[in-house]
This record gives sequence, structure tokens and C-alpha cells, in this order.
Amino acid sequence: MAVKKGQQIELRIDSTAFKGKGVGRHEGRAVFVPGTAPGDLVEVRIVKKKKKFLEGKVTQMIEPSPLRRVPKCTHANVCGGCTWQHLPYPEQLKIKEQHVRDHIERIAGLDPAIVKPIIGCEQEFYYRNKMEYSFGTKRWLTEAEIQSDEYVDDTAFAAGMHAPGRYDKILNLKECHLQHEISFRILDFVRSYCKENKIPAFDTHQKTGYMRHLVIRNSHYTNDLMVNFVTFRDDEEIISGLSDAVLNKFPEITTIVNNINDQPNPTAIGRYENILHGPGFIVDHIGNHTFKIHANAFFQTNTRQAEHLYSVAREFCELQSEDHLFDLYCGVGTLSLFMASDVSKVTGIELVDVAIENANFNAKENDVENVQFVKGDMKDTFNDEFLKKTGKPDVIITDPPRAGMHPDVVEQFISIDVPRLVYVSCNPSTMARDLAILKEAFEIECVQPVDMFPQTYHIEAVAKLRQRLTVH
Repeated sequence: MAVKKGQQIELRIDSTAFKGKGVGRHEGRAVFVPGTAPGDLVEVRIVKKKKKFLEGKVTQMIEPSPLRRVPKCTHANVCGGCTWQHLPYPEQLKIKEQHVRDHIERIAGLDPAIVKPIIGCEQEFYYRNKMEYSFGTKRWLTEAEIQSDEYVDDTAFAAGMHAPGRYDKILNLKECHLQHEISFRILDFVRSYCKENKIPAFDTHQKTGYMRHLVIRNSHYTNDLMVNFVTFRDDEEIISGLSDAVLNKFPEITTIVNNINDQPNPTAIGRYENILHGPGFIVDHIGNHTFKIHANAFFQTNTRQAEHLYSVAREFCELQSEDHLFDLYCGVGTLSLFMASDVSKVTGIELVDVAIENANFNAKENDVENVQFVKGDMKDTFNDEFLKKTGKPDVIITDPPRAGMHPDVVEQFISIDVPRLVYVSCNPSTMARDLAILKEAFEIECVQPVDMFPQTYHIEAVAKLRQRLTVH
């Protein structure tokens, strides 16, 4: 009899897949179950039924996998910040490397042997240099509260992470181990201060209240520490009291800013910003270059591991002193500057205005003169007319968003005469899709996975491509 939605089934988990979900098979169909590990025997309730697969939720752990460990964090099973705390880090790395191999073989149609052993992270906890916490008027209930026969009030001042899939409910964090431990202590203090002083959280439905986000940034190579209060309105009396209290409790904070987001959008980027203490930025390093990082500027979230990622990319580029390097989707120019001393010239292309501003600022701050940054949409900018103005590249490095590259950009790579291409990806599945097309004109020599985000399913990869002598 065909399985139905809501039905309970017994399932052995044998692998992992999309977004870190465990996978078992029932009546020939894959069943995706979050929070499971290979080897688990579980009772599952079917919550989604599709033609080719099913999705389920664990209702009982019958026999836990021998791979399992006790998560470090009590929120690990409900918070969207971590996916795999129940797996030892070496096992996480094996799974991530295998995922990249699977994408290369199944999507790109390439030999998975070209995938090199994964580069793991030196720190599996406390590796992030930025955490963005949210405030809300509704908290996410615990599993015990959800299952309770009695009414449970979910209205409360909550501070932590958005519950997975819910923009309006906040998981009221009691701990977090992704950023330096001072990060959570600051969050806990701010939450208590706001409750004691009756400072309201922002209500997403009523569009009222005050506290929206708390963003904390710390430097890896310096002692700089930033606190960014994102509020719904500009209220000098409230924010000065809060700022003074936080600074008194945590004198190691080097700068405090207040971003005012009085718009409907839920982002932690304000329409304008006030500096309350210090210079309004922190300073960190990647390689030999120094970066001033403002509250809303992009910077790689794992500083030390970003250096490993960039070093792989630089090695794959095989840079020569006379080379003209193109850095596509260049962001704030960190990768461009990292490569600049090894080449004659770097041309970066980026769509986002503020990123281009930051890239030019970073180049000036580091006295790097052989770089130029061009604002434009890649599919419209990276064309023959652009190449006539700038000259052809000797090597291209591309670091697109999760969606991968636009088909026009992929085709342009094939049509121009570029001997070396390096593809940096935060989503190996879309990279594999693009490589399936690029292999017409390029030999895909190798792919290097790099783990930037332990405890999560996210994985970065760098592909090394060399132009074929004859393009058919």
C-alpha cells in the first residue's frame, strides 16, 4: 500500500543529502529526514509526499547511529544555525567531501577522482567573526511545550535566532558556540537590560517596538570588537543608556554603532547609522592586507579559513608577473588585493554599489595601485566591448553567488581566449552545473573542497580549469 502523508514508518538512514538531511529509502523512494545521521534507525512521520521522494520528521529514535555524539549546544536540534553538531567533525568532513564528489560526477559528468581531499577548519567551534541575532515578540516553543496539552503562551521578549522557516518567531538562545564566547554574553546582557528597562522588541506584524537586531563582529588578528544595535527608530535616550551599560559591562568593546532600519524589510542594514563609541569600524587582516570593516560591509565570516581558500585559488591561478587577472563577482576586493602583488594588473567586476566603494577604499588603504574595480551586472558587463576597453585577461577567477553564473557569462568564458580559469564556489551543485558546460572548452584539472563552516552543511570548493588546445 502506498505511503500517505501523516503515516508513521520505520526507516534506516544510510546517507546524507540536500541541506544536511539524512536519507533512507522506503518502497523504492528516498525519504529525507532532518536531524538524523547515517546508521540511525528511526520512526518517522511523513510530512511531505512528492512523486519521486518523501520528507519525514523523527518521532522516535529506535537505534542511534554509532557515529552520533552529544551536541555541544542544547539548541542544536532546533536552531537553524547548526545542522550537524550530532556528528563528530571528521565525519562531517567525510560527508562534505563526498557531496562534492557526487556533484562533480552526477551533475558535471566528470570523474570524481579529480576532487582532492577536503581542507578542514582548525576550529570546529567559535570560528565565526560575525553573528547576527534577532529580537522578537514571539518565541519559538520547545518540543515539550508544543506537545503539552495545556495552553502555552508564546508571547515574550525573545532574543536569538529566527526559528527555521519562520520570520516571526525567535528561538530564545541560552547559548551559542559559533562565535567567540563573549558574543553570547553580550546578547544575554542586552536581553536582560531590555527586559528590565521595558525596551520593547520589534513586532513584525504590528510594525511597532524598538529592538530589531544585535550584530557582533570581532577581528581575528586584532582585539577589535564591534557591537551594532539595529533599531526601528532613532531614540537617543534609549540607545545611549543601552550603549553605556553594555560598554561598562564589556570594556573590551572597541566600537558601538546604531543602525536605524525604519523600513518594512527585515534586514540588519539600517537606512542610516550613528556611531556611539569608537571609530565605527574594526580592523582585520587577510594575507598581507589590512581591512577596515564597517557594520554593513561584507567580509569573509571565517577569517583564517578564508586565507586557506584564497591560497588555494592563488595556487590554481598559476600567476605570472605579467598577467592581467580578472576577478569576477569581486565583492569588496579581498581576493583581488590578495592576488595583486603577483600580477601586472587586476580588473574586478561587481554589481553592488557599496561593495565597489569598499573595494576602492580597501585598495587605497593598502596602497595597491594595479587594481581597477568596475560596477556592473556580470551578464551585461563582461562582453566583447568591455574586453576591447580593458584588454583580454590571461587568467580569470570567478566567485559567483550561490545561484552560480548566468548562462551568458558561462558562454563568454567559452568564446574568449583565456588560458586559465579558477572557479570559487559556495555551492558546489551550481558550480558542477556550470562545469558541465565549461568542460567543452576547458579541461577541469581538479576541485578542492574547503570547509568554511563546521557544524553546517555548507561547503566551499575551488575548481582549476585550463583551456583546451582545440575547442570543438
